[in-house]
Amino acid sequence: MKWSSLRLRLIAAGIVAILIALTIAGGGLVLLFERHVARTLAGDLDVHLKQLLAAIDVDPQGNLVLTQPPADPRFADPLSGLYWQVSDDRHQLLRSRSLWDTTMMLLADQPVPGEVHQHEIAGPGGVRLLVAERVVSLMAGDRKVAVRLAVATDLARVSAAASAFAKDLAIALGFLACVLVVATSIQVGLGLRPLDALRRGIADIRAGRRRHLPSAAPAEVQPLVEEVNALIDAQEGEIQRSRSRAADLAHGLKTPLAALAADATRLHERGEHAIAQDIETVGEAMSRHVDRELARARVRGHLRRAATPSTELAPLVRSLIATLARTPAGARVMFEPEIADDVRVPLDRTDLAEVLGNLLENAARHAKARVRVSTGPGSIGPSIVIEDDGKGIGPAQLPGVLERGVRLDERSKGAGLGLAIVQDVLEAYDWQVDLAASRLGGLKATISPKVLLGSQSAPFLADPVTS
Repeated sequence: MKWSSLRLRLIAAGIVAILIALTIAGGGLVLLFERHVARTLAGDLDVHLKQLLAAIDVDPQGNLVLTQPPADPRFADPLSGLYWQVSDDRHQLLRSRSLWDTTMMLLADQPVPGEVHQHEIAGPGGVRLLVAERVVSLMAGDRKVAVRLAVATDLARVSAAASAFAKDLAIALGFLACVLVVATSIQVGLGLRPLDALRRGIADIRAGRRRHLPSAAPAEVQPLVEEVNALIDAQEGEIQRSRSRAADLAHGLKTPLAALAADATRLHERGEHAIAQDIETVGEAMSRHVDRELARARVRGHLRRAATPSTELAPLVRSLIATLARTPAGARVMFEPEIADDVRVPLDRTDLAEVLGNLLENAARHAKARVRVSTGPGSIGPSIVIEDDGKGIGPAQLPGVLERGVRLDERSKGAGLGLAIVQDVLEAYDWQVDLAASRLGGLKATISPKVLLGSQSAPFLADPVTS
């Protein structure tokens, strides 16, 4: 897919959105996890602080006495990360074995008696400690002694737990990202399916398989469908008006052309053959121009109205040969049709007759004695081949023959529009005509369907009754 693809852009935007969302979610989850672990540690410190408070006492001489050490064995393990410390207003100090030879440097502020304070301080080795401390008053004889109790834990435990959680979370979020990317691709495909259906519908209209797009469409695509159908209706109306104007023009020119032909005949009778021949040439040129425009108008109208056409090739060729055999050019040659009876061509009969009639007429005019019509292999299906045994055309001249206004024989009459009409009709059906040297010695004209990207059309069909 190219970057101009709407599908690729939507999928790329979805992937970026997924990555941003999961990154933010992952960072938020890690932060929440850290806060949760910190609250858990704070709760554990509060429990240790209560145990320490229950075990501390002052003897009658005012000395601090620990009746029972806290139960957690980490308090006895040097630099384990869990510490306790007790001091009084006479600078007596008791501390856990885990502090080894260090002392926790508590903040200078004095907690209110009975209130638990929590804060961070620097601990042994420069690590960060979370401290929970409390001040209580104990009786030493008849005197009150202010005792400050503190329990601390290493915050590295929080960082380690957060790092382990982040690694596990990254794996989970990576898997989730893959699932979401696949889901996004599926969602984009489903969302663009109406556009694909619209494309197929327009292709069917262009191929003549339908006249309008289906009216059942999603609400977002419905306005486009309505506009396309309205455009098609407007185009059909314009084509119909053009065909009507072309028909009116043709009928309007019939009388003047008939008058010119009559004048040419009278001039011949009077012996003015040069002027008569000039008039006949002009009349024939005008007639060919009219025929060409009528053929183009008919093809445009037919392709917009009809479904896929189909014409039996053999009967049409026999009919055209019978007509040409009555002309001076056709009467002097032998036509050799070599076409199976079950061959059908996906062109309208009238349009195919226009094409084959022009090609057969040219072949008969330039042939010495033989004109052969057959079907041959093509790039995506059989093709129709018309050959003659005339002089032919040199390879250097072949490309110019198909140019508009060029005649196969510059010495013959005509406006050079026969092949132009053939090309116009074939192009409307996505067919083409190719000229080459024939094995009979003359010219070979091959008409075949063009090779279109993604084309799956069957250019020739067998008759279901006879096949």
